[in-house]
Amino acid sequence: MMVLQQPLKSFFTFLSHNRTMNQLAKKWGLKLGASQVVAGTTIEEAIARVNDLNQKGLFCTLDHLGEFVNSRQEAIEATDYCIRTLEQIAQTGVNCNLSLKLTQLGLGIDDRFCLENMQRIMKTASSLDIFVRIDMEDYSHCQQTLDILAELRKTYSNIGTVIQAYLYRAEEDVQALAGVPLRLVKGAYKESANVAMQQKKDIDENFFSLIKLHLSSGAYTAIATHDHRIIERVKKYTKENKIPCSQFEFQMLYGFRVNLQEELVKEGYQMRVYVPFGIDWFGYFMRRLAERPQNVAFALRGFFSK
Repeated sequence: MMVLQQPLKSFFTFLSHNRTMNQLAKKWGLKLGASQVVAGTTIEEAIARVNDLNQKGLFCTLDHLGEFVNSRQEAIEATDYCIRTLEQIAQTGVNCNLSLKLTQLGLGIDDRFCLENMQRIMKTASSLDIFVRIDMEDYSHCQQTLDILAELRKTYSNIGTVIQAYLYRAEEDVQALAGVPLRLVKGAYKESANVAMQQKKDIDENFFSLIKLHLSSGAYTAIATHDHRIIERVKKYTKENKIPCSQFEFQMLYGFRVNLQEELVKEGYQMRVYVPFGIDWFGYFMRRLAERPQNVAFALRGFFSK
């Protein structure tokens, strides 16, 4: 498996960027085991999964998947879908936030246009009292994302973003964003050694340092990891420093480490599940397979159990 790990990662990463495969996958429905990690293709299906998770004491955040947005019309349609998702969350009363990516809303087309789309979304989210999280994408979009966040924070407090611990700039960004609700992650994109740490042990240590830094500022902190070692360190640190469970939450992806998610809830911790949905599932699914070779076996089990 170790010999195959890098070729497999490269193969699935390549597929995640393949537009032809992405278009074909839209016609397949949730195949290849994708239903294990994608909650459905429609808002209604996703809300039903969220309701099931809520019944188990799990909070959620919905993400309408989208890839390769290159036109203003596509970005406007994605914006409209985010607004519809917010309205469905409010109408059904599920315990759920919204996560989104700025490239889906036109960041690669024009920054001002993307900001206008975000302002439409935030106007609805604010009126419905729903929190919105801007997902962080690759390094080339990092500063653009933080600039748009800063502009939106002038008007709206119910918005935050994500900081990736493998970036050298991460500590400075966390310090600058003291008081802003952040999701802290290790980082999943393939980045140059010029901008990002490459060794797992260095990333892990910086990740935990950022968690402590943001918690110490008193800000609400979402700790997104499936790494049980990091989770145990966070539990120990927060207990020793009398940081209440109401100030932070753990986050994991839909379909992964389900038993651990439920165990954390039983222990009294806040646990939020990142729930992706939509017909544009292929790129997301390929990236999950690329992250860990074990995910391939996990997906195949789901595929052959149907």
